[in-house]
Amino acid sequence: MDSTQSIDGTEARSLTAQSVDRAMGRRLWTDRWFKGLMTAGGLGVIVAITAIFFYLASVVVPLFMPPKVDAQTSYPAPGNAQQPAVLLQADERLETLVRAQADGRVVFADFASGRPQAEMALALPAGRTVRSTAAADRAASVLALGLDDGRALVAQVGFKTSFDAEARRVIEPQVEYPAGAQPVAIDPQQRPLVKLAVQHSPDGTTLAALTDDARLWVSGLAVERNPITGEETVQGSAAEIQPAPPSVREVLIEFKQREMFVLSGDRELWRYDISDKSAPQLLEKVQLVGPGERVTALTMLSGGFSIIVGTDRGNLAQWFPVREEGTRFKLTHIRDFKPMPAAVTVLEPEYHRKGFMAGDAQGHVGSYFATSKRLLFQRKVSDQPIAHLGYPPRGNAYMAEDAVGRLHVAHVENDYPEVSFYATWQKVWYESYEEPAYVWQSSAANADFEPKFSLTPLTYGTLKAAFYAMIVAVPLALLGAIYTAYFMSPKIRGAIKPTIEVMQALPTVVLGFLAGLWLAPFVENNLAGVLLTIATFPLTFFAAAWLFALLPEAVRLRVPPGWEAAWLVPVVVLQVWLCLTLGHPIEAALFGGDMPNWLSNVAGIKFEQRNSLVVGIAMGFAVTPTIFSIAEDAIFSVPKHLTTGSLALGATPWQTLTRVVLLTASPGIFSAIMIGLGRAVGETMIVLMATGNTAVMDWSIFTGFRTLSANIGVEMPEAGVGETHYRLLFLSALVLFGFTFVVNTLAELVRQRLRQRYQTI
Repeated sequence: MDSTQSIDGTEARSLTAQSVDRAMGRRLWTDRWFKGLMTAGGLGVIVAITAIFFYLASVVVPLFMPPKVDAQTSYPAPGNAQQPAVLLQADERLETLVRAQADGRVVFADFASGRPQAEMALALPAGRTVRSTAAADRAASVLALGLDDGRALVAQVGFKTSFDAEARRVIEPQVEYPAGAQPVAIDPQQRPLVKLAVQHSPDGTTLAALTDDARLWVSGLAVERNPITGEETVQGSAAEIQPAPPSVREVLIEFKQREMFVLSGDRELWRYDISDKSAPQLLEKVQLVGPGERVTALTMLSGGFSIIVGTDRGNLAQWFPVREEGTRFKLTHIRDFKPMPAAVTVLEPEYHRKGFMAGDAQGHVGSYFATSKRLLFQRKVSDQPIAHLGYPPRGNAYMAEDAVGRLHVAHVENDYPEVSFYATWQKVWYESYEEPAYVWQSSAANADFEPKFSLTPLTYGTLKAAFYAMIVAVPLALLGAIYTAYFMSPKIRGAIKPTIEVMQALPTVVLGFLAGLWLAPFVENNLAGVLLTIATFPLTFFAAAWLFALLPEAVRLRVPPGWEAAWLVPVVVLQVWLCLTLGHPIEAALFGGDMPNWLSNVAGIKFEQRNSLVVGIAMGFAVTPTIFSIAEDAIFSVPKHLTTGSLALGATPWQTLTRVVLLTASPGIFSAIMIGLGRAVGETMIVLMATGNTAVMDWSIFTGFRTLSANIGVEMPEAGVGETHYRLLFLSALVLFGFTFVVNTLAELVRQRLRQRYQTI
């Protein structure tokens, strides 16, 4: 019997050992499986973040790459190479180029080979010779020829695109006469016109001409068409400039035909108001260069507002009128560009952008963009001086004719000339602005608008939003976490902490909706009361605590430990009600009954309904649960033997909190603040709906702003894929990514330092 029981016990122990081994095997297998899963998950996160970075970078990098310039093709200029070119143009597909000559002949040729395709002669009067030539804004494709009898012929050269029976694209040369087929008389004395300027728009044409006896004329023309007979009549007004500038070397007319610029001598520019063509007025005289330097080339950028000046030293500068007082403008030197290797001989503006080309006396061609102050490329195209330059409509090629009549052409991929570090992050002086400024303005209603792509105001707005949100969130979240984790009774903590954590699930679009449609008008209508509430909020807490300490001990002991904060609820409600009630009488007594209006008109502080105060409250409400939850866990997780040991050694609860608990929990508290900061920086919907979303730089709590994230949300649907605007929005995302990465990295380093420092407590 005993031996049988011994055998059964041995078998039982063997079975138990086997089951334990199997359980341990399953546990080890599960541990290894979860270890691999966690490792794969961590690596997956790293790979995903790295992939996001490289994707953003792949979209952004092309913005800062230099243009791609293809190999150059050179051939004799089509037509008569001995006749200088007045106009060099090409169609959008770079199939056909047009070369208008000074003798009035227009040659159409193959862009790639220079083989002539057609030739047309302008309607010059018999026996008349051309003494001067001029070209209008390049988008107009208009040129003018000054004759030896004081008249000028205005012609518009272009292409007419059609399709044949086999759906093949056919480009037909086209020449029109916007000021009439007959030359227009400018000088009543019929003296030869030796200098000429022209500008054309659908509203009319303006000509300026210098005669060989140094008289300067300006003439405004308009063509009226009889709706019945179709007969065209040219109506015009002309006036002689008195006194005429001496030694006139160049004449320019701005795009809107309101002003005229005359280069007198080697360096002085005279600016005229020609709004009334019958009564021109001299506005100012400006010295473009210093002594010892000569102006050798002038042109106006697209839009006709800026002047580009080239000198005999290769220097290039931009000038445009700047408002000084009232309606008075002064021509101002704006910026300089990297100089050309030799004296500038010719300048050519782009069609629709603020770019231009410069040619010099040693055969170099340089491509620039004015607003970004960027030299796009510079190439030696010939051993001879450059005599004329041309752009196609899309700016995707260059045409350079040298002094011996050879034409040099090449394709150019130049998609993002307006972007540079200077234009993106520094102050830029834009046309029509009184001073350099940080501006983000990607679109506008007027046709001559220039996009402004400064990321500085967006970054500024992002930091401003985070700043005001953290001012609200950090004190509330940290003080609430300290009280909840250290002082509050477990029963109340069990209800309060989950409630606050559930607040994190509230959609930010709901918070933004409430902030924009309810909170913003409420703050505007009760501004004095709201500010009084904020100012007296901490004072109310201190006063309530002081009054509680003055109560008899028997009364204070009746409040259970950890329930003291519950008595603050009616106090806070009373304080808010009292401040809002007193706000209107205070506003009426001190601020004329309308504090927002008083701030704007008396104090000079701009007030906007959707402002930083509203965003700070709304975003603070959104960020507070995140900081609270993490900080409360960190404080509550401090080992109990540390707190009990401190109390046993005679420290008060407050001393234990400040010298033991908070120091031990400081890594977690710091992490909570950094995570909250990251949440505030990346917030989109609240700032989108609760601010004016204007890209301004003002730290005032009463003004709005625009953040990087909100800007992406608003403008990404409007951006064309691959365009400058599209890639700059990705650059905004990359800036946000980099900011978050840097903040999180610094936070982790600080957290580790704090943990190492206080782990021995």
